[in-house]
Amino acid sequence: MSDRAFDFLNRNERPEKPRERGITEIRGPYYDPMGKRELRDILETVGRYVDIYKFSGGSFALMDEEPLRELIDICHEFDVQVSTGGFIERVLVREQGHVDDYLAAAEEYGFDIVEISSGFLAIDTDDLVALTERVQNYDMKAKPEVNVQFGAGGASSVEALEEEGAIDPQQAVDEANRHLDAGAYKVMVESEGITERVRDWRTDVAFAIAEGVGVENCVFEAADPPVFEWYIKNFGPNVNLFVDNSQIVELECMRSGLWGKKGTWGRIASYSGD
Repeated sequence: MSDRAFDFLNRNERPEKPRERGITEIRGPYYDPMGKRELRDILETVGRYVDIYKFSGGSFALMDEEPLRELIDICHEFDVQVSTGGFIERVLVREQGHVDDYLAAAEEYGFDIVEISSGFLAIDTDDLVALTERVQNYDMKAKPEVNVQFGAGGASSVEALEEEGAIDPQQAVDEANRHLDAGAYKVMVESEGITERVRDWRTDVAFAIAEGVGVENCVFEAADPPVFEWYIKNFGPNVNLFVDNSQIVELECMRSGLWGKKGTWGRIASYSGD
């Protein structure tokens, strides 16, 4: 990859890909479509900062095979892993007999990561852990999602989620550790119930999960710039984050210390020890 422009400017160094910390996962098609030209433009300019490309809401199942394969191939060209997003809970509810068909198809199309979501499911942890183990029978990584809010992941209203009630954060910690013990790649921490669709942020929950699971093992959903700023301020520039594709540059400017807001200007630092 070519050298950075303005290389005389000091910035926090990023671990090189494939990296285990400082991961940036971005949303692909969902809120708006994304074709091969837009994706290539993104990755040609800031691809060095993108680690995972996530299809949300089962958007891959809307597409013809050729454009789907083109998007996946472009990601791999730039050393970006491709995630299914959390669609497996839809498969469990509507096509439970086709779980292996789903996994086999994801592998054949070139997906690297299968997210195991359960925000809308009443399901045993044993069954979810079995799915983490099942994914690893294929040439893919399992990335289970944990949450503290039943109904997470569907853009439900604050009032609707309050009616469901919150889940004990320790339950999420215990579930995450079981997945990691079963070989999960990382754990996705859903934002709803923590920083999204709540009247007040539950930062205590974020701290509890980070401490109980290990911040390096988590990818925190950060749906808005104030959210990823909070995570960087509290867990450092190499916290793993999931953001919208429109937020890559703002996030990376903040991680690198090139730019910031009032609370982060000139305060984001890293130390290599070399």
